[in-house]
Amino acid sequence: MIKLFRYLKHYKLQSILGPLFKLTEACFELIVPIVMAKIIDVGIASEDSSYVLKMGGVLVLLGVLGLAASLTAQFFAAKASLGFGTELRRDLFRHIGTFSHKEIDRVGSSTLVTRMTVDINQAQTGINMLLRLFLRSPFIVIGAIIMAFTISVKLTLIFLIASPLLALMIFLVMKLTVPMFKRIQKRLDKTTLMVGENLSGVRVIRAFSRQKDEEKQFKENADELLDLQIKAGRISALTNPCTYLIVYAAIIVIIWFGGVNVNIGGITQGELIALISYMNQILLALLAVALLVTSLTRAQASSARINEVFEIKPSITDEGNTTVEPDETAPAVCFENVSFSYHDNEEYALKDISFTAAKGETVGIIGGTGCGKSTLVSLIPRFYECSSGSVKVKGSSVKIYPFDQLRGLIGYVPQKAELFRGTIRDNMRYRKRDATDEEITEALDIAQALSFVSEKPDGLDTVLVSGGKNLSGGQRQRLTVARALVGRPEILILDDSASALDLATDAALRKAIAAKTEGMTVFIVSQRVSSIRYADKILVLDDGVLAGIGTHEELLQGCELYSEICQSQQYTDGKGAAQ
Repeated sequence: MIKLFRYLKHYKLQSILGPLFKLTEACFELIVPIVMAKIIDVGIASEDSSYVLKMGGVLVLLGVLGLAASLTAQFFAAKASLGFGTELRRDLFRHIGTFSHKEIDRVGSSTLVTRMTVDINQAQTGINMLLRLFLRSPFIVIGAIIMAFTISVKLTLIFLIASPLLALMIFLVMKLTVPMFKRIQKRLDKTTLMVGENLSGVRVIRAFSRQKDEEKQFKENADELLDLQIKAGRISALTNPCTYLIVYAAIIVIIWFGGVNVNIGGITQGELIALISYMNQILLALLAVALLVTSLTRAQASSARINEVFEIKPSITDEGNTTVEPDETAPAVCFENVSFSYHDNEEYALKDISFTAAKGETVGIIGGTGCGKSTLVSLIPRFYECSSGSVKVKGSSVKIYPFDQLRGLIGYVPQKAELFRGTIRDNMRYRKRDATDEEITEALDIAQALSFVSEKPDGLDTVLVSGGKNLSGGQRQRLTVARALVGRPEILILDDSASALDLATDAALRKAIAAKTEGMTVFIVSQRVSSIRYADKILVLDDGVLAGIGTHEELLQGCELYSEICQSQQYTDGKGAAQ
C-alpha cells in the first residue's frame, strides 16, 4: 500500500492537517479526566458549587473544541482520500489503456473492472481511516499511559501489561484475515465476470432456457463468497470482545487495587476515576485501531491487486518512435514470413504468411472458423506483435510507426459491432474528431446506413444507448463501417463486418466501397464467398497456413480448399459449376 502513497503528493497539506487536528482533539480528550478529578476532589469534596460549575464549563469548552477539531480533521481526511482515489483511478485507467490485446487477454477484463472499482474504493477507504486514526489512536494510548503515570506509577503498570496484550491480539487478527481478504477479492472478480457474461448473453440464456443453470452457478459462487466473508468476519469480530475482555479485566484490577490505595490515602477518589477514564480512553482508542486494522487489511489486499496491474508492462509500445515518412511507391501492406502465437509457445495461430497488398487493391480473406483470419488483420494496426517475420505498411515496419500515425492510416471494423453511448454524430467522430456533417453523411451513404439514419426524427443527433442496443444488429454493423470510413483512411479492414447484413445490402455495401473509395486498400474478412468473390486478391487460410492466394477464378482451379468452400456454399453459375 505504501507504493500508492505517491497519489497523495497533491494533497500533502490535507494529509498533514487531518492527523494534526486529530492530535489536537486527542489532547483535549486527555485533559478531560484531570478536570473530572479536580471536580470530584476539590469541588464536590469541599461542596464548592461555583468551582463545580466553573470546571463543568471547562469540560463543555473542551468538548466543543474537540468537536471542532474532529470535524476539521474529517474534512481534510475526506478531501485527501477522495483526491487519492480520483488520481489513482485516473492513472490506473490510463495504464490499462496502454495494454495491448495480449495483456488484456491474459489478465481478463472482469478483474480489471473489479480492480478499477471495488479495489480502489477499498484503498480509498483505507487512506481515509489511516489519516483519521493512525496517529490519534497511538497518541491516545501513549498519552493516557503518561497521564496515568502522573497519578500512580504502580497502577499504571496495569496499563503497561494490558496494552501489549491488546497489540498482540490485533496483530494476530490482521495476520489471519489478510489472506482471506485477498481470496474474497478474487472471488469478487469471478462474480463480476459471471454478471457481465449473463448481462451480455441474456438473449442466448433465455433462448435456451438456461436461467436456472445460470442462477445455480451464480448461487454457488455467491455462497463461496459468503463463506469466505463469514470466516473473515468471524475472525474480525473477535477483535471487539477480546479487546473488551482485556480492557475491562484491567479496569477491574485498577478498581480493586485503586480502592485499596484510596483507603490508605495513596490516591484520591478523583484520581481513581481519572485512571478508569484513561483506561476507557485506551479501550476506545484500541477499538478504533481494530477498526483501522480491518479497513487497512482490506485496503492492503486491494492495494496489492492494484499494484499487480501497475507492474504489468505493455508488450507493445511506440516509445521512441518518431513520425515515419511513408513510401508511396511501396505496397500498402506487406507480410514477410509472418508467424504468430498468442501465448508465445509453439502453437502458432499463423505460420509463415507472405503476401502484398498494393494501393487501391481489395484483398479478400476466407477460411474455416479459427483459421486465423481475424488474427492476420489484427497484426496490421499492431494490436498484436508478430512472433517472427515482418509486417510493413507503406514500406516501413509497423514496429517503427507511432500508434497515432499507424492507426490514423487505418479504418478498422471489428467482428463485434461496438458503439458507444452518445449520439450517432459522436460515434461517427470517433476516428476523426473534427469530422464535418458532410463527411459523416458521405461515410453513412457508402456504408448503406444513411437511409435509416435519415428516417430517425433526430437524425445524427439520435442518442444511442451503450453498445447501440437500441439498433438492430445490421444497423450497428453499418454504423461501425461508416465510422471507419470517416476521414477516408488509406487502409480499410472489414473483419467479418457484414455477417448481420442480408445479401442485397452486403452486395450494395461492397459495390459502394469499390466505387467511392478510390485508392483505398481494402481487406475483407468473410466466410461468405459472395463477399470476397470480386476481390483483386483472395487469401485462403487453413489452420494458420496460407493455403492459396489469387483471384476467384485462379483459386477455383488451383486451390482445393477454396473450391470446397465454394461448393459447400453452393456458389455456382447456375449450371452446377462452382464460381
